[in-house]
Amino acid sequence: MSYYTIICKIGGKILEDLENIQSTISQLSQLIENNIITRIILIPGGGTYANFVRELYDALDLDEDLAHWMGIISMDHNGRDLKKKFPELTLIDDFNKLVEFTKGISVFLPFKFLRKTDELPHKWDVTSDSITLYLTKMMKLEKCYLIKNVDGIYNESMKIIRKINTQEVEALKKAGNLAKTTNNIDRLKMSSEPIDNYLTYLIELYNIPCFIINGNADTRRIFDFFDKSLEKEDRVYTKIVF
Repeated sequence: MSYYTIICKIGGKILEDLENIQSTISQLSQLIENNIITRIILIPGGGTYANFVRELYDALDLDEDLAHWMGIISMDHNGRDLKKKFPELTLIDDFNKLVEFTKGISVFLPFKFLRKTDELPHKWDVTSDSITLYLTKMMKLEKCYLIKNVDGIYNESMKIIRKINTQEVEALKKAGNLAKTTNNIDRLKMSSEPIDNYLTYLIELYNIPCFIINGNADTRRIFDFFDKSLEKEDRVYTKIVF
């Protein structure tokens, strides 16, 4: 398995935990250093700031357009914060410059580009997950990666689902049979979906698979996923396909 460019959304639970983000950036840097990947594009999630916008939206009955753009500005803010923590990363807010960036790890601030294209719906079903897949399409890449604080999608029996199609995801959601775990993987925390509600639609629309990979500090899921020496069954992830 050899890659030239990958695009990864970094979830809020990874961004906002110092050990998690240090581990994630370390693993991604090793992929570059080992010549497994040449170019990595990071898309920051909105995290706590986006959640605060949601609270304002509910409490103040904000306009959906305003809330949409405030949420994306939250992504930009987290991207700038990521650059402060890791000065070696390249910060980019111009899509043309992103296309021209050829080696290393870049952090893309999406607000300016999304404001210009404005092709995604202005609703809470569209989060940084869907935005990352949209940017994957615009970059003409074949895969999308979501770095989160979970190993992937679990079924009600707490088994990781290695590969699942969009129809199966929606069926499990309707049946209430998706689960999310705490750090104690033996117990259920809540019935939850680790992806936003618009992502399955975009996977079908673009026919681009999306991988969920755990970026928590107590794992090496990211590096292991791309490590050619590991057997497929030793990699932990969920792949969502059309």
